[in-house]
Amino acid sequence: MPRPRSDFTWFSPIQTRWSDNDQYGHVNNVVYYSYFDTVVNAFLIGEAGLVPVTGPWMGLVVDTRCSYFAPASYPEPLEAGLAFAEAGRSSQRYEIGIFAKGGETTLAHGHFVHVYVDAINRRPIPLPESLMAAIQRAR
Repeated sequence: MPRPRSDFTWFSPIQTRWSDNDQYGHVNNVVYYSYFDTVVNAFLIGEAGLVPVTGPWMGLVVDTRCSYFAPASYPEPLEAGLAFAEAGRSSQRYEIGIFAKGGETTLAHGHFVHVYVDAINRRPIPLPESLMAAIQRAR
């Protein structure tokens, strides 16, 4: 069942691309996972201090899921919403909704679970303080 916009607290625009459409004329299902990755990383970089490639920590996806409810297609502008679900010592679950721009219910939604690791040895670390602070601000 589609979820309402009110379930999500942090939003980012997503512009569909020509290559997102499949032979049926809509955004292909696998592209939604790219949108998920894009919005979570936009939050991490813009709000939580993630420095890709050279930073001291990173989130690795260990679980993901997507459910689809209505199609989108290029050149339709979209929005992605984030909600912050349960957190563990070194993991965070992000709920993600994809909306038509200004839409009130999700076209698709799902989740990503990140385990946060030290960037050098890739071993789990406690959630970075900057991430926890960013999540608190975004709630």
